[in-house]
Amino acid sequence: MYSILSYFCAHCCCQSMLTVNYAVMNFNLSQIPGRTLKPRQSGLTMVMDKGLSVEEAKNFLSVAHPYVDVIKLGFGTSFVTPNLREKLAIYRSYDLPIYFGGTLFEAFLIRNQFNDYINTCKDFGISYMEVSDGSISIPHAEKCGYIEKLTKYGTVLSEVGSKDAEHIIPPYKWIELMRAELDAGSSYVIAEAREAGNVGIYRGSGEVREGLVQEILTQIPAEKIIWEAPQKGQQLYFIELIGANVNLGNIAPTEVIPLETMRLGLRGDTFDLFLDKAAAK
Repeated sequence: MYSILSYFCAHCCCQSMLTVNYAVMNFNLSQIPGRTLKPRQSGLTMVMDKGLSVEEAKNFLSVAHPYVDVIKLGFGTSFVTPNLREKLAIYRSYDLPIYFGGTLFEAFLIRNQFNDYINTCKDFGISYMEVSDGSISIPHAEKCGYIEKLTKYGTVLSEVGSKDAEHIIPPYKWIELMRAELDAGSSYVIAEAREAGNVGIYRGSGEVREGLVQEILTQIPAEKIIWEAPQKGQQLYFIELIGANVNLGNIAPTEVIPLETMRLGLRGDTFDLFLDKAAAK
């Protein structure tokens, strides 16, 4: 069942009304922040599958599926994962979109096999595609051309940022690249962090490059960005900055439910974030 819940906004002194899905809540708590409903356009949790078995995928989804919005088969793992079609069928049984990691796109591209990439996605029923240039150098106009071409075959996500920690992109350039890729047809732009969360929008220590993030948000709508945030501290930063319905990616399967509790103020890190303390007395 669904309910309309009034909740206290973490960033101002007003109250907002959002729909909360109680179908997966085991008991009632007041002052829970509203979460967008599936299929979500914002508040996405993108999970990174780095080689789960068929049984592991089943077990993971048996618990976490209400909180998962898209599955990424990380980097080139889809090339070597046994029983790939069977695992994809499990994800599809939960109506979850799946895509191959951007590194695989780059692996096809550098071998002059762009058409083979399209045919592979068709063969495996993959309708989400990631265009990235984190491992190889692609002129940006050419990258946008690939985005535009792939929109004819499905939903395109594009990744901005380098996997090379020494390659620092200034904030104005991040904004310019993101805007151009959205204009080319990307449904979302992904802010690069790798699976470890130590490049791109983060320093080598995993610390958020806060000035970069906040400058990006002055020009690019938050609902159009998926922030790769594999570490708990990174997830916390974006929930505090943007709210419960921030788009987060590269989440480990075992971290989906812990992340959802953080989004809802049911973990110590965000316990006070959404509470109207005056009303609670």
